[in-house]
Amino acid sequence: MSVDKPLHLLFVCVGNSCRSQMAEGLARALGGGRVRASSAGAVPAEMVAPKAVQVMEELGIDISSQEPKLVTGELVDAADAVLIMGCDVGSVCPAAFLERAVDWELEDPMGQGVEREREVRDLIRRHVEALLREEGMEPAPLG
Repeated sequence: MSVDKPLHLLFVCVGNSCRSQMAEGLARALGGGRVRASSAGAVPAEMVAPKAVQVMEELGIDISSQEPKLVTGELVDAADAVLIMGCDVGSVCPAAFLERAVDWELEDPMGQGVEREREVRDLIRRHVEALLREEGMEPAPLG
């Protein structure tokens, strides 16, 4: 990674409504100006999940204006790293199409309540912090 060029991370999940949106928000906040983050989905949902917005607001991160979008070859090619949030049984798994991606294998918290949403958010935060450290960056404090 160049000192002058921010690290570009792309987070991908099926619907781009929860896990990948949280990861994008966390990467932006924890990476400060050193990270450019985006997210997309194999089959984008209509909107970002309200519980994802809620649990991110608890950390002072606003993802309420984000919109689910389709993962494209252009997005993948522009990224320094592509991270898949995990695949649900019976869904279209982005991993099947993204050979150079790393799968974090995170369970989808949709429909499981706000406590499970927080647990997944915190797990994503730990993954993002570890990734930043692997890239030689100390994560910025939140809040």
